[in-house]
Amino acid sequence: MKLPAAAKSLKIIAVIAIGSGMIFSAGLVLTVAAAESDLNLEQILDRMETQYTNNSFKAEFAQESTLKAMDISDFANGKIFVRYPGMMRWEYEKPDKQIIITDAKKLWIYRPDDNQVMTGSAPAFFSDGKGASFLSDIKLVRQKFKISLEPSKDNFFYELKLQPIEKTLDVNDIRLSVTKKTFTVIRIITYNSYGDENRIELINHRFNADLDDKLFSFDIPPGVDVLQIEE
Repeated sequence: MKLPAAAKSLKIIAVIAIGSGMIFSAGLVLTVAAAESDLNLEQILDRMETQYTNNSFKAEFAQESTLKAMDISDFANGKIFVRYPGMMRWEYEKPDKQIIITDAKKLWIYRPDDNQVMTGSAPAFFSDGKGASFLSDIKLVRQKFKISLEPSKDNFFYELKLQPIEKTLDVNDIRLSVTKKTFTVIRIITYNSYGDENRIELINHRFNADLDDKLFSFDIPPGVDVLQIEE
């Protein structure tokens, strides 16, 4: 079901507050080997930091955003490009074209169908590790959240619960599913204080990807409406 106009703007924030289970299509199988022995929380975080720090990657994502008060959900998918530290590019392909870019300092949200660009400060927008910004600097997980290791339903993933050290309305808690074999984050579920849920799942990761600098910058097209995001 498509979101009404009033809720669509909320989705822009939910998209990144993306802070985001994947909807696996028929025939899609996620193959991952279970770890030989389970690790404690500190060991898991150490290995996640080894995987993501000083690295770049690209992947595909699927997202489900649910607004509890309106009892509606919206689905989207696309590609993500990440470079340490702090640089991200989310290319939404369906249902509407949308690009979210940050070079760690500036933020651009471009919606070509609406002829609109929203721009602002990336550090202000992604404060407290929200917006899945920890994917571009995994050390934010330790710095910004209280972390607990939750029971897992299977032998393939570790389940982490993140609660912001500084309480916000945007993020109540975040759940991460991390593969036991490669310590890759494949699921991000974000809940806010209103009970809304944003689920993102990532597949087809390619680490050590050679990503062009142009992916993390944006030249505003002439004639588009430019809106400033309040800090």
